[in-house]
Amino acid sequence: MNQNDHKEIFYTIADLAREFDVSKRAIRFYEEKNLISPGRTKGNYRLYSRRDRSRLRLILRGKRFGYTLDEISEIIGFNNVDTEEKDQIRKAIEFGKKKIDDIRERINELQLLEQEMLGLGKTLKRRLAELEKK
Repeated sequence: MNQNDHKEIFYTIADLAREFDVSKRAIRFYEEKNLISPGRTKGNYRLYSRRDRSRLRLILRGKRFGYTLDEISEIIGFNNVDTEEKDQIRKAIEFGKKKIDDIRERINELQLLEQEMLGLGKTLKRRLAELEKK
């Protein structure tokens, strides 16, 4: 972590990689996708601001929740720098509802698969028992 004369706190790529337990390559990937935009030193080293750090935290949280990078970008307002917090919250709620619907659908599909597998198991056990009697 570095500070300049304005007391603004900056982070190196190594600082963020260590803090969030991600690779430097992943952080550079998010930069390539314009999801974060670090400044550069005279020596061309990346310096990440508190804003970049916060965005990285949101990106990683979104990925844990199963969102695509496009969805994360839209929720957080990466494509529109002037996105207001209210709009971000509305989008997050909307995407959250869709994600919950997807999860519920997957749960239902898995429960059906479980029932099919249990039924198949019973059928196979009965058939095996018949074959062993012969």
